[in-house]
Amino acid sequence: MNYIRRPHYSDKIIPFIDKQIIKVLTGQRRVGKSFVLYQLMDEIKKKYKNANIVYINRELEDFLFIQDHKDLNNYLKEKAVEGEKNYLFIDEVQEISDFQLSLRSLLAKNTWDIYCTGSNARMLSGELATTVAGRYIEFHIHALNFQEFILFHDLENNFEALMKYLQFGGMPYLRNIGFEENLPYEYLRNVYSTILLKDVVARENIRNVSFLENLVTYLCDNVGNLFSASNISKFLRSQRIDISPQLTINYLKALANAYFVYRVPRTEIGGLKIFEIGEKYYFEDLGLRNAIRGFNQRSDIHKLLENAVYKHLIQQGYRVYVGKLGHNEIDFSADKNGQKIHVQVALTVNDKDTERREFGNLLLIPDNYPKFVVTLNDPMLGNDYKGVKQLNLLEFLNEIG
Repeated sequence: MNYIRRPHYSDKIIPFIDKQIIKVLTGQRRVGKSFVLYQLMDEIKKKYKNANIVYINRELEDFLFIQDHKDLNNYLKEKAVEGEKNYLFIDEVQEISDFQLSLRSLLAKNTWDIYCTGSNARMLSGELATTVAGRYIEFHIHALNFQEFILFHDLENNFEALMKYLQFGGMPYLRNIGFEENLPYEYLRNVYSTILLKDVVARENIRNVSFLENLVTYLCDNVGNLFSASNISKFLRSQRIDISPQLTINYLKALANAYFVYRVPRTEIGGLKIFEIGEKYYFEDLGLRNAIRGFNQRSDIHKLLENAVYKHLIQQGYRVYVGKLGHNEIDFSADKNGQKIHVQVALTVNDKDTERREFGNLLLIPDNYPKFVVTLNDPMLGNDYKGVKQLNLLEFLNEIG
């Protein structure tokens, strides 16, 4: 099978081949989890000529007969080859009822090396966590980052490509569709409908689908804004939609469980306090956000800029928070293996007031960790400003890892 390798992920998983631990690839639907599995299968074939590889994709009609763990066990009994290495790959494993019971048994018997994908976080917090706790390792797969985007679409690493990335996002299959006319958004709207129906409505037993769709629209319009469930409910009531804050919270969790959006809590910089009220939400894929709400470069670019910075940080392995320092807000305070960075995002800093605000907030932070102001396309202001480095988005996506 022809595909473009994504070593950012496969290189992290390959060392776990033949280790008796379940490898779980999570992430939003259609971000390319299956193709990472294909890469792993090819690595195994290179290593073991006679490896017995069994691949099950619960989205294909060929495998619809595998409804529960008993069906899975019976199927694998037929497919196992005694005396050979047996490798099991299951796509969208959460579609098999009580799948975790089979995986636990297979792991205990040490007869299969197991890899699976899933598009809902409840799989880890519920099914797997209670049945095979401590015996699986998660690898979160994201939509294409900017470097992957230009590779997939054969683009130059420049501002023009960056604007395409902000407009169309990083869903890998767009490589086969291209950017002509309305074709990308037609495809992305179809992906959105699938995510909403299969991974949110059906999986989470959502009843008020109309409210869920209104909530998604609200999130699209408020990327990067601090808000709470009660504020959302007040806004919806102003639109004559009467929904309780608790239901709003439940639906937000459902969207986050499908990896469609990410909730980013606030933390006190220099302290341990995580605030429960007031958070931000960002989208897994900018193209999906734009397909839902439309792409208006003039009014939306600052939202897309901030979302792109957030996505880059989590793709690089950072845990990301909204920073709070007294009455001041830092857009992102991120941590990776004990190393922190602080980031302010602004469309431009070409006037003194903006420059004073964005750099000034960072200069108030009483630590020596790296600090950045990220703008859309400003030239660098020099090496730094009192120790705070200014990068435009293209530089940030290329340099910060």
